[in-house]
Amino acid sequence: MNICVDIDGTITTEDAWVKSAIKYFKKFISKEDITEYEIYKVLGVKEEEYNKFYELCGEKMHEKAPIRKQAKRILKNLNREHKLFYVTARQEKMRKATEKWINKNKLPKVSLYMTGSHYKVEKAEELDCDIFIEDRYENAVQLALAGYQVLLVDCLYNQKPILPNITRVKSWDEIEIVINRFEEKKENGSILFESKKRRLALFVS
Repeated sequence: MNICVDIDGTITTEDAWVKSAIKYFKKFISKEDITEYEIYKVLGVKEEEYNKFYELCGEKMHEKAPIRKQAKRILKNLNREHKLFYVTARQEKMRKATEKWINKNKLPKVSLYMTGSHYKVEKAEELDCDIFIEDRYENAVQLALAGYQVLLVDCLYNQKPILPNITRVKSWDEIEIVINRFEEKKENGSILFESKKRRLALFVS
């Protein structure tokens, strides 16, 4: 199967930016405060202020981001059986920092796509994606409506109703279990094949 994997909040922890933000903005933020995906809203600052912080601290922040438990082990397992792609909304200028982080954490060295945008449907189509692993709710909805199977990594900021094609997962251990189940269904000619037929119908129409 072709599996697309987001990075921020999906492979990294959802609070990877907190220490840097506390130091820069002199605000105390706990993991429990992260109930919005847009970080500037969590911090209670203007978007322009956060963008300035990101320009100054983004590379170092990405290079030091902590990884989720079991992510490395399971990504390696998945890479042996499937074709993985990293698909991140980060801008191209963050490629060097991102590659450095991937190497430092000894993650599988697979193709890395920097979309520079949260819209990932076109990249999923280009990569003939079977499953997309994501943490941002809006991305998951866009992908699901386009006919893709999405594994939504459970976070405080994505607690909204789940659509068909979206499966909420609470850990990387669970991600591996769900993907194995999808693989069994694919071998039986069911769920993933049907999703691809629906995507083709949407494209043609």
